Amino acid sequence: MPTNSLTALGETLSTHIDLSKSRMETLVLLITGMIGSRTVNLSHVASERGSAAKPASTYRRFQRFFQHVDAGEDWAARLIISLLGIVGVRTLCLDRTNWKLGSKDINVLVLAVVTRRHRVPLMWTFLDGPGSSSTAQRIDLMQRYMRTFRATSIRYLLADREFIGAEWMYFLKENNIPFVIRVKKDMIVTLEDGRRFALSSLLRRTRKKHRIRAAFELPEKQGLLWLDFAAKKLTDGQWLIVAASRDGHHALKVYRERWSIECLFGDSKTRGLNMEDTGLTIHRRLSLLLAIVAIAMAWSSKTAAIALGCKKPPRKNHGYFAKSWFRTGFDMLRNFLRAGSEQAFQPWSRLNRKSALRWRVV
Repeated sequence: MPTNSLTALGETLSTHIDLSKSRMETLVLLITGMIGSRTVNLSHVASERGSAAKPASTYRRFQRFFQHVDAGEDWAARLIISLLGIVGVRTLCLDRTNWKLGSKDINVLVLAVVTRRHRVPLMWTFLDGPGSSSTAQRIDLMQRYMRTFRATSIRYLLADREFIGAEWMYFLKENNIPFVIRVKKDMIVTLEDGRRFALSSLLRRTRKKHRIRAAFELPEKQGLLWLDFAAKKLTDGQWLIVAASRDGHHALKVYRERWSIECLFGDSKTRGLNMEDTGLTIHRRLSLLLAIVAIAMAWSSKTAAIALGCKKPPRKNHGYFAKSWFRTGFDMLRNFLRAGSEQAFQPWSRLNRKSALRWRVV
């Protein structure tokens, strides 16, 4: 890529991030290099630069960046929202992804923003060891979101059966966070007449869809958490049951958007930037890497939105898109960067100017 293009990107980022000139150049090389090489493996990214500098020298430069830059938590969240051009309320998805590096478990709790076109990681927490997250970890992640944005910016929070629990749902409802969360069919609920049943028992005579007004018990609060439950029988005979903090009339339709975060994990791994190629295991460095990946994904997704405008990606005979929004933009962006085209930087030129997000370098 021409040097003037890299400089232009660095100048744009410098209005949002307070970094030294050298660190900013390294950040730009990392973002563009990961997109060009389709991997986060620093050795491959170093060879993507295409300059007089030896790949070993560039690789050591990347190592020093992850060694010395302490970005803190959630530094990229506002930048990502601004780059995507999202205004007003938004849908958030909560899920977990994991992989192994030797005997080390990399386990990440991810809060992502999803729209009709975009799906990008926004905030995350690294968990110790395998297994699901605790209620305290989920609450902490949502509190971090509310410190950066407002709870009123959340249209819905979507999550799968792994993210249930009366205390967790009580926290969401008390903080006015609308949610639609899938629940297990054997969960015990209390009806308005005081009787207690398993959800599966209430659905025994239902054939297709059903709505229930019921409550979870709150032992510590000595009260009840009233929710709307919507259920639908799937083609395999299993029940899809969701709990909604608001009117459950559209809950099942809203819950369909949750699948976007599963696609997001594919975009960050084998279908895109191959996150699992990293050799990093220290959580601070992994968090910095994931932020860079999120920026690259937002850039790719916005590239597709600008290039296609009001159109949609072409579909195949079976009705599905030939390529997703992300992959369409990702392939376009790689081509633009290789050709040194100024079209690659159109998403950045539309970025709103805000106060710099300051990083602390140690």
